[in-house]
Amino acid sequence: MKIIEAGGARIPAIGFGTFTLEGQTCVDMVAKAIDAGYRHIDTARMYGNEKEVGAGIAASGIAREELFVTSKIWWTDIAEDKLMDSARAAVDAIGQGPVDLLLIHWPNTDVPLEESIGALNATIGEGLTRHIGVANFTSAMVDEAAAMSSAPLVCNQVEYHPYLSQENILAACRRHDMAMIAYSPIGKGGELLADPVITEAAKAHGKSPAQIVLRWEVEQDIVGAIPRTSTPERLSENLDIFDFELTETERTALNQLTLQRKRLIDPSFAPHWDRA
Repeated sequence: MKIIEAGGARIPAIGFGTFTLEGQTCVDMVAKAIDAGYRHIDTARMYGNEKEVGAGIAASGIAREELFVTSKIWWTDIAEDKLMDSARAAVDAIGQGPVDLLLIHWPNTDVPLEESIGALNATIGEGLTRHIGVANFTSAMVDEAAAMSSAPLVCNQVEYHPYLSQENILAACRRHDMAMIAYSPIGKGGELLADPVITEAAKAHGKSPAQIVLRWEVEQDIVGAIPRTSTPERLSENLDIFDFELTETERTALNQLTLQRKRLIDPSFAPHWDRA
């Protein structure tokens, strides 16, 4: 497993995303993911499943220190008077001690960035998290947040896949020794995974289209991915990407696809995204 070293954190490059997983299915899938070899588990306040994620960790029987657990504070709760309570609720719900990484899930234009970054820093002193970072920040926001943060920001979690270029954000993360962790790393599946550039590479390497996409991502310096699945059989498939390398021709073709800039996640409260 590739480990991304960023701002003092050691982040497993492939994590298990738990968005939309609920109830016993979530508990079982987290436990199965850990059994399959995942060591990075990603959840969020907004997912409403932190308790189940914690139960899955407990059911796995693995020592807590062997895992890297991430949670995220929703954009409505990042003001100074709300963020700490939300962070404490997240840690209590998971029930596995401090998280390894706590993120601001989305920026909020109604809350001064300095205020939310200051409140996020305070969660380290309160023993709620070991590391902090952001999600869905533009490159300019990354620059601003990194400059005003006392502790290193170790990651920006953003949508990233072969149909969406993120070179500006990637460059900003590299400037500040941050990881860029891709959510929706295989898009929504269908159209992307049927693209001839990807299916031809899959055939050449004896891999699935999803494995080609995940390999393309983790081959990039400081880039990781958190694919989510509710299918147990896919767990091992998404991890089985470290026994081959893409050719330079394949990488170039995949990079070219990103210029389509097909964004899948764009809520009304999203920032004004970077344009390459």
